[in-house]
Amino acid sequence: MKKAFKRGKRKFASLIHTHSRAAAAAAAAAGGGAAAPSGEGAAEEGMPAPGGDEEGVVAVKTGTRPPWVGLGAAVWVQMAAGSGYTFPLYSHSLKSVLGLTQQQLTILGVANDVGENVGVLPGVACNRLPPWAVLLIGAACSFVGFGALWLAVSRTVTSIPYWMLWIALVVATNSSAWLGTGVVVTNMRNFPLSRGTVAGLLKGYAGLSAAVYTEIYAGVLRDSSTKLLLLLTLGIPAISLLSMYFIRPCTPVSGDGSSERGHFLFIQVASVLLGVYLLITTLLDDVLTVNDVVSYTFVGGMVLLLLSPLLIPLKMTFFRDGHRKPAANGLSSLEKAVSAGYPNKSESVEPLLSVSPSPSLEQAISGYLDKSGSVEPPLSVSPPSTKFGNFQESDDVSDVDTLLAEGEGAVKKKRKPRRGEDFEFHEALVKADFWLLFLVYFLGVGSGVTVLNNLAQIGIASNVEDTTILLSLFSFCNFIGRLGGGVISEHFVRSRALPRSIWMACTQLIMVLVFLLFASALNSTLYASVALLGFCYGVQICIMVPTASELFGLKHFGVIYNFLSLGNPIGAFLFSGLLAGYVYDREAARQRRGLQDAPSSSCLGPDCFRVTFLVLAAVCGFGCLLSLVLTVRIRPVYEMLYSGGSFRLRRSPQHS
Repeated sequence: MKKAFKRGKRKFASLIHTHSRAAAAAAAAAGGGAAAPSGEGAAEEGMPAPGGDEEGVVAVKTGTRPPWVGLGAAVWVQMAAGSGYTFPLYSHSLKSVLGLTQQQLTILGVANDVGENVGVLPGVACNRLPPWAVLLIGAACSFVGFGALWLAVSRTVTSIPYWMLWIALVVATNSSAWLGTGVVVTNMRNFPLSRGTVAGLLKGYAGLSAAVYTEIYAGVLRDSSTKLLLLLTLGIPAISLLSMYFIRPCTPVSGDGSSERGHFLFIQVASVLLGVYLLITTLLDDVLTVNDVVSYTFVGGMVLLLLSPLLIPLKMTFFRDGHRKPAANGLSSLEKAVSAGYPNKSESVEPLLSVSPSPSLEQAISGYLDKSGSVEPPLSVSPPSTKFGNFQESDDVSDVDTLLAEGEGAVKKKRKPRRGEDFEFHEALVKADFWLLFLVYFLGVGSGVTVLNNLAQIGIASNVEDTTILLSLFSFCNFIGRLGGGVISEHFVRSRALPRSIWMACTQLIMVLVFLLFASALNSTLYASVALLGFCYGVQICIMVPTASELFGLKHFGVIYNFLSLGNPIGAFLFSGLLAGYVYDREAARQRRGLQDAPSSSCLGPDCFRVTFLVLAAVCGFGCLLSLVLTVRIRPVYEMLYSGGSFRLRRSPQHS
């Protein structure tokens, strides 16, 4: 034992020496960056991309402006990536021009959901390809897929087989997965301390894309499905090509001070104004008869609001922030690096090695050195055990035992990552929290997308003349849910270390009440029900993204996030394609038997979806219970990550 401690002591001293040299270089670089003007850009340097593969060297853009420029460009890409929401705008043309049955059209709707949400391949590519390459693949998918649909609808090419149309629609909407993954993963890594806010913004703009496309479709294209498909064929690749230079790995924004909060607040306000603007202009265009000049004016105002996030880097260029202060004197380079890498609200620097009443080598080693070789600030929270599971899981080995065993040469493989560190995809697959999060997301989003896919039929069954109003209302409230979910969860996770999954539980409880309201078919409740469901649906999508990154890290976040996103198409297939379609067709057949002059494929009345709504209410109730279980299990993780009021970056151990 004494010999092992000597070896461990020598290894500990060697690690401290290595970390001191690395931290001194990091502190010097941080000091130079702080002294430079905040609006000043810098040349590219070879350094590991944040959260990327440590074995490779990726060009990372330095400076304070590039992350905000990339975020502004990502807004446009996210709007373009919402092409999957346009299926209701051209589906009727596919049915009439190609002579499809309702069942064939429903299967094409499943293809739309599959292509939009199956993004495991883009997730893997994000760790192997630069962002511009991921965006380029997305642009190519859009050009090929929507181009084939345009050729079919415009009758430029006739006799296209049905199976080829199905594949073309999958390829077309799969561009959304490539584009969305590229911008979300890159910006989450560029803003690692504001994951909830960034996820809420980007997912919020994606939710608004349905209203944006509806505005263009009705105001500029004059309800022409052929022109819309041509716009998707050429417009999405054009936006991707113009944005790919700006969406790139950057030096992470390492502070959560007043300037960063002000910048995020500005984008949030601009996005809310955009949502309100789109809702008002859509209603005006539907109620009033507007001419071409007014329609183009509406679209011009929308474009200006979409450009508003780019005002932040312009402000940083012309009004440089000079309030940055140099590091306090008397701090060691290692402490400066810790302070720069792990800021908290008070901007105070905690001592690296605290002296306890009975100091020992084990305490020093286990408390402040991670197996990846990175220096961590002291973590005072000791996670308690609960009946749902312990944060210190059984497959973890204590730091002292691992270090001593390595000193003796007994082991060569270091411990497995803990929740909050970077996981490999196969390591995340064996975690109970991973599957709990997947089930919660699948139940919440799957039930919501069922209503979204059948929104037109729900409106017709309720005697609503113009169902586009329902789509615009759902889109706007979906956006509010995505944006508000990110803001609210970020506030409570920093102030009280409250896990984000608690908001999934709250919204699924509301969804239970909403589905019961749908089933009751009370007068004048349809619009309120659609609005509430859109809001809850947006919260589910927004919360999953940062929760996955906080539990399993950013290194392989792309593939983990896209695997969890499979809950959407699976839910659409089970709840919409099988359940809702069967109930609807059965009731329509019953009505045709009772009324000889009834339309052949339509269903009227509350019974068309009543059974579906009751089943979805039970599904969301079960999802609410699972959300509470997940919240209890991961509470210690959030207490550890946000114990100082700000996110503490952790790195997983490297596997040798």
